Amino acid sequence: MKELIEQLEPKMMALLQNAKSQMEKGNKAAGLRARRISLDIEPMLKQFRKLSLSASQTKE
Repeated sequence: MKELIEQLEPKMMALLQNAKSQMEKGNKAAGLRARRISLDIEPMLKQFRKLSLSASQTKE
């Protein structure tokens, strides 16, 4: 799970940066980048959810 979080962190930062740029400055290209990043991280977030659930179940 640690590796997955390390992979997600820069992508999440880029997503937030581009989304803020679109929102605050009206940068359409930044919005496109943010949407692309969101598609890239969706499977990673699903994998994180599975790993997190299995980790919480094994510690009980």
